[in-house]
Amino acid sequence: MLDFLGNKNKKLTAIPNNNPILQSDLLYQRGVATIKDLIAPSAMKIGANHLQVGETFARTLFVVAYPRYLNTNWFSPIINIDFSMDTAMFVHPINTAEILKTLRKSSTQVQSQIHIEEQAGKIRDPILESALQNIEELRDKLQQGTEKFFRFGLYMTVYGKSLEEVEKSCQQIEAILEAQMVYIKPAVLKVEQGFSSTLPLANDELDIANNLNTAPLSTTFPFVSSDLSSNEGILYGINRHNNSLILFDRFKLENANMVVFAKSGSGKSYTVKLEIFRSLMVGTNVIVIDPENEYKYLCETVGGTFIKLSLNSAYHLNPFDLPKIGEDEDPEDVLRSNIASLIGLLHIMLGSVTPEEDSILDVAIRETYAMRDITPQSNFKSFTPTSFPTMSDLYEVIRNSEGGESLAKRMEKYTEGIFAGVLNHPTNVQIDNQLVVFNIRDLEEQLRPIAMYIVLQFIWNEMRSSLKKRLVVVDEAWVMMQNEDAASFLFGIAKRCRKYYTGLTTITQDIADFMSSRYGKPIVTNSSLQLLLRQSPAAIDTITETFYLTDQEKFLLLESGVGEGIIFAGAKHVAIKIIASYAEDQVITSDPRQLTEIEQAKKELEEE
Repeated sequence: MLDFLGNKNKKLTAIPNNNPILQSDLLYQRGVATIKDLIAPSAMKIGANHLQVGETFARTLFVVAYPRYLNTNWFSPIINIDFSMDTAMFVHPINTAEILKTLRKSSTQVQSQIHIEEQAGKIRDPILESALQNIEELRDKLQQGTEKFFRFGLYMTVYGKSLEEVEKSCQQIEAILEAQMVYIKPAVLKVEQGFSSTLPLANDELDIANNLNTAPLSTTFPFVSSDLSSNEGILYGINRHNNSLILFDRFKLENANMVVFAKSGSGKSYTVKLEIFRSLMVGTNVIVIDPENEYKYLCETVGGTFIKLSLNSAYHLNPFDLPKIGEDEDPEDVLRSNIASLIGLLHIMLGSVTPEEDSILDVAIRETYAMRDITPQSNFKSFTPTSFPTMSDLYEVIRNSEGGESLAKRMEKYTEGIFAGVLNHPTNVQIDNQLVVFNIRDLEEQLRPIAMYIVLQFIWNEMRSSLKKRLVVVDEAWVMMQNEDAASFLFGIAKRCRKYYTGLTTITQDIADFMSSRYGKPIVTNSSLQLLLRQSPAAIDTITETFYLTDQEKFLLLESGVGEGIIFAGAKHVAIKIIASYAEDQVITSDPRQLTEIEQAKKELEEE
């Protein structure tokens, strides 16, 4: 077909319909604007090894050589790289019959060369023997149909705002691939063809390919990109692989438990406070055991309840308290469970306990409850905080028990001595606020594991009494892991809290103490969410063994900055960077310099 264009002399010129250049000129003369005209850049500048489209520079790279063996997902670091790039893969099937002919010819040539060298009295050549073995193996697989043969072209077009940026990106790609013995080159004098080949047009205009059979070709698939995001939940940080958001709801995992391992100063408390702050905004209740007074400012800012436990504190927790049980729970089981918890607490308080003393404690606790008419047949719903016995009641029972003299002597400091104010009063604590922080910083070192145990027992009773979406945060959990009874109690909560819509967050900086307990590994395996921030060289081997880290992940943890690490959520794990807004940072910071500035600003406002 022909189109006719009127020129200045009003003559009609015939234009072949199959000439795209003349057809474009025809459209230009007519003044017709197409979609291509609207989206096309104003100009394109083509150089020897790059092109410029508008203000964007681009360079195309192609793979020229592969190693003998390719590992699975070897191309994943390039897929997950954090700058703009288009990647194209072209797979051209080759007729198996033609390849078999070529391989037979190659096999004949190699075998002839081997025979010639044998007749000449030369020693065997491993290179020729290996080549023959590979050719014969590939011939067998092709003949059997278990392998196919392909021409495979792999192209990458890198973009940047300047040639320097493009050059830097190309060097980064080259370093990643050459570490795996995959070699690339830029498309010199074929820049336009390379650019077109990586556009979503399925045109292999560059036509530079390598011969690969099915097995090595399969290592380029699938396009694995580490991703950890959903449509609900809270923001945990930025994915360092591809700058995507790490956004999910931990309560949608198998369980909502979380462990956080990091060296001091790597941002573990900052990270957990950020999670708490964001969880509060979506209606989650949070209870924190704070051994270092790090959560006070956050608690005051959001209007939470700050409970300071010390020798002279006005707040008291009674370990003899029982939960308000539901209709589906057996009172005898609840009472027996609390007695077992009390025995564990007394083991921490009293130190080494013989089997005979253990039996005395068991009987004495039951008698102490019975003195207050608390039995499996009692109406648990009618109990108030003053209904339960105290440690002094147990002390009197043990003191009057046969063989209990030694136990009574060791208990005196908790009932009449310097520690009496901590354990020997009815409970007067209410945790009906959305955020509750139990602070134990001012307690003696000896009392800290005891206080953490009592607070956890109190929280456990609250969990069983009222079902709420709740997070329980235990900071410096290694303190409890040093005692077997405390570690066992913590593991029991980690294992059972899912039934009460609760997630346990366990934080520690001393990985050696935590994992040396026989309950350390079970707590980790019972946590669907695991966060590893920067680690010290002394602890990295334990971390690597516990979490089955690769060498790359191991070095990532050693070289990470503050607030950087790896997060595991179920079967997925990605490198994470914790990021907070300015307003969030002012609330959750643990930096003494920032806290001093905030306090100074408060004083200035008050003076004004």
